[in-house]
Amino acid sequence: MNSDTGRSHENPAENPIESGPGALQGEVWLTIQTYQAQSLVRGRRAADGKPAIIGLIGFADRLKALWQAVRFDDPYADWWLLKVEEEVAGVRAQLQGLQQQMDALISESHCGLEFTVAQSSRPQRVSLQFANPYAFRAAQLLGEYDQLMCADMTLHHLGLDMPMDLIEQVSGSGRWVRRVFALPQGYHCLDVRRHDIRQETPAAIKARERMGEIPQDILNGERLPSLRPLAFQHQNGKAIAGTDEG
Repeated sequence: MNSDTGRSHENPAENPIESGPGALQGEVWLTIQTYQAQSLVRGRRAADGKPAIIGLIGFADRLKALWQAVRFDDPYADWWLLKVEEEVAGVRAQLQGLQQQMDALISESHCGLEFTVAQSSRPQRVSLQFANPYAFRAAQLLGEYDQLMCADMTLHHLGLDMPMDLIEQVSGSGRWVRRVFALPQGYHCLDVRRHDIRQETPAAIKARERMGEIPQDILNGERLPSLRPLAFQHQNGKAIAGTDEG
């Protein structure tokens, strides 16, 4: 008993109003129908003279370094995250445009032939446990590519005519996805910050040699990714929490 109040100490777990809600938890899954999309989940290691292919999992893993570097005011991390954001959005728009053309072909009358888009008898269900939203956007991208491949194989299986330019674009769409997944490889974590760039420190010079001249609008914070983690500021060498920008 508490001698001051005459009440026993309460267990926070027994008083949810005072302890507040716990951490949010949930599960996210990506269902894959085609072998083309399945091959881009984990990618491929370099072997037998074949180059490595970065898959969705490798892409998400490399994004961790970018996401963390943005917290510590690395403008190159902002630049690469913006590249990822723009490239994912651009390729998704391209895939959606192709999907619309495929849907139009599927919805056309085919002399009484009725059919549905093929689905796998045993789809792959992938659990997604990513640390940032851009990895989930890339997962949506892969899902849209998978749907496109389902439509493409259905039309080919039925022998239905497709315009040659559409065939070529659909055939090359996997390269678009691989290009997105390979983007983070161009970023090098060199522990450089905006003040290094402005002061032309050795770290800034090395970063410029490895990754190029940082665009001024990104350096000044005028153009940034729409989604960014909680930023940090540095005072006397110590990191302190800053503001959440986006």
